[in-house]
Amino acid sequence: MEDQTKQINTLSRKIHELSHNIERAKILEYVNLMENPKRLLLINFVAGLARGLGIAVGFSVLGAVAILILRRLVVLNLPLIGDFIAEIIKLVNRSL
Repeated sequence: MEDQTKQINTLSRKIHELSHNIERAKILEYVNLMENPKRLLLINFVAGLARGLGIAVGFSVLGAVAILILRRLVVLNLPLIGDFIAEIIKLVNRSL
């Protein structure tokens, strides 16, 4: 009888741990999200917009930094590189 009680307590503890782990994994929220396709589309759409905006801003900042570095290299008057960079900067300024 004592052995059975011990097994029941162990089983009860394991069930409690499993329940706790399932709650931590937020499986219910995931299942609810999969059952609501409109909400899933909205979340993915907003995430895509944010990702696209982040890429655009990041590329703009990176491009501006690259142009600043190229302009400083032109000022150094490096023989071969300076002419090439000056031509690139002229092209960029024309397109603006």
